[in-house]
Amino acid sequence: MKKNFFIISVSIVIFFILFFLLLNSLSRKNTNNNDIASISESNEDSNNLPEEASKSNEDSNGLPEEASKLNNNSVSYNGWLQTKGSKLENEKGEPVQLRGVSSHGIEWFSNVITFENLQELKNNWNVNVFRIAMYTNPDGYGYIASPEINKNTVYKIVDMAINLDMYVIVDWHILNDNNPQIHKEDAKEFFNELSSKYANVPNLIYEICNEPNGNSVTWNNDVKPYSEEIIPIIRSHSEKALIIVGTPDWCKNLQSPADNPLNFKNIAYSLHFYSGSHGAELQNQINYCMKKNIPVFVSECGLTDASGNGNVYFNEFKEWINYLNINNISWIYWSFSNKNESSAILLNSYIPNTTTEIKSDSSGFSSNTIGDNSNEINDINNYLTEAGKFIKNIFLSY
Repeated sequence: MKKNFFIISVSIVIFFILFFLLLNSLSRKNTNNNDIASISESNEDSNNLPEEASKSNEDSNGLPEEASKLNNNSVSYNGWLQTKGSKLENEKGEPVQLRGVSSHGIEWFSNVITFENLQELKNNWNVNVFRIAMYTNPDGYGYIASPEINKNTVYKIVDMAINLDMYVIVDWHILNDNNPQIHKEDAKEFFNELSSKYANVPNLIYEICNEPNGNSVTWNNDVKPYSEEIIPIIRSHSEKALIIVGTPDWCKNLQSPADNPLNFKNIAYSLHFYSGSHGAELQNQINYCMKKNIPVFVSECGLTDASGNGNVYFNEFKEWINYLNINNISWIYWSFSNKNESSAILLNSYIPNTTTEIKSDSSGFSSNTIGDNSNEINDINNYLTEAGKFIKNIFLSY
């Protein structure tokens, strides 16, 4: 009987020992699971895996640095541009500086303006605006001689820029027909159709007369009255559009419009400089405008003298860019072309191997091969002039 009692007692002790060991094991497992969950949450924070934690490695816009740069250069971010005093702002009230390139006359050099090249300029050159220079030029292939051909070219480039979320300036490029009044009726028809086709599209910026010139052409008698007829036509379709107005003396006389400005909102006045010909005297005109809260837009500038050819003046151009950056003034470089002249960005030997056409259903773009299929042939970066290499580095410095 004692022996049985002893066996029972030992069994009970063993049972309780095993029971407590089991409880302890379960407790440890639960603790470890909690620790693992805690470590997992910590690792998510430190490794930027969850959405909230990933924000620690992003900029104020919630995007990585490079993506943010593209975003801030885009119309979808900035929206409608507006003037405030002498400055340019986006629709959020943030300061904006447009920086880009101008075509040469699309009558001659539109073949280099492909979807791929515009995409390269935006994504890899840090360009946020493209200017379409459509010469009026009644004696050649300009708008007055060939309106339908030129309109179709303009629309093609505008559509590509919109697809790429870029700003695009349409430039009524008078030059030899020096007074905007000469072809005012044609301008009315063109800008009415353009602004109607792209009604309330924030990408579009309208430059209504390039470089009025000649001693007899003045702001008060010619350019201002012309502008007062063209601007309401555009605004009837696109009320918020930014409009750039040319100024007399090849866009070098800013004092006249500053003393007698147009009575419209969101107007900027154009200044053109070439670093081999123009310096402090034009900067003084800009200073005069800024003191009077008149917005200035450098819609054309170059590295050469005013001819667009000859020597290049790198240091003088850098001084100009520093001045424009300090004052947050937008600027456009002349020219994105393969013309055989010093100011051209592309070598004369550059010929794109694709042309980009709008699909018939307007759903996008396609490239049709017209030459060598090599990607190298179509890469503008392999065909840059000295001016092109220099200006690319300027854009990338932003």
